[in-house]
Amino acid sequence: MSTSLMLQGSHAVVFGAGGSIGAAVAKEFATEGAEVFLAGRTSASVEAVAKQITAAGGRAHGAVIDALDAVAVEEYIEDIVQQTGSLDIEFNATGPRISEYGNGKRAVDVSTDEFMTAVDTVLKSQFITARAAARQMLKQGSGVIIFLTGSPARPHGPGTSGIGSAFAAVENLMRTIAIELGPDGVRAVCLRTAANPDTRTIQDTADVIGKMMNITSDQAAASLAESTMLKVSPRTSDTAKAAVFLASDRARMMTGTVLNSSAGAVTD
Repeated sequence: MSTSLMLQGSHAVVFGAGGSIGAAVAKEFATEGAEVFLAGRTSASVEAVAKQITAAGGRAHGAVIDALDAVAVEEYIEDIVQQTGSLDIEFNATGPRISEYGNGKRAVDVSTDEFMTAVDTVLKSQFITARAAARQMLKQGSGVIIFLTGSPARPHGPGTSGIGSAFAAVENLMRTIAIELGPDGVRAVCLRTAANPDTRTIQDTADVIGKMMNITSDQAAASLAESTMLKVSPRTSDTAKAAVFLASDRARMMTGTVLNSSAGAVTD
């Protein structure tokens, strides 16, 4: 029995492609047959991912794009469509380091600037990239926009007021866009993960929790895994496979919803 690739013939753009999650998703998209356009702020990291994909037989193109620059994002998306004829998948994995938005602090101790950092980066970039993709997808009457959030969207512990608020807002934005674009054949969905152990976020998070609880970073990371229903933290490969499913025709009836791939760190 032959197995067809889930994204064969698709054109996908991944913002934040030089980071751990963005790179994993881009590679998985390419493995499943998509031609992938990689956007990031650092040329070296983006090009490294592109080379890995092409070396494995995939199709990838790197570009230096700031996901917070609305004009640059619009031009980039338009250029992709001019090259390929369509944009089928948009995924955004950009975000700041947790030290920038006061993670680990109680809300009463978080400065206004720290609180707004997540809103001004995560929420803003998700809006900019989704809007640019949507404008092209509306013209073709198809496509899927995948928003990325994390378990703090459903608070399950202290110290996440900034990022949790931004993630919750992203999920609400996704639902609004799904309502608006659905009649024109465009889907919008959200992929919610938890701190992946093979990313910088898990180390940063473990450092913060370790200091709060007076334990080592390794012990803190283990406690994060233990706190999930599956007693394990999702890895970037798990997040990437979930993204492929959402982007594929197998999820064609899914829109306006959140796929909770947090290993049971939070529930809906």
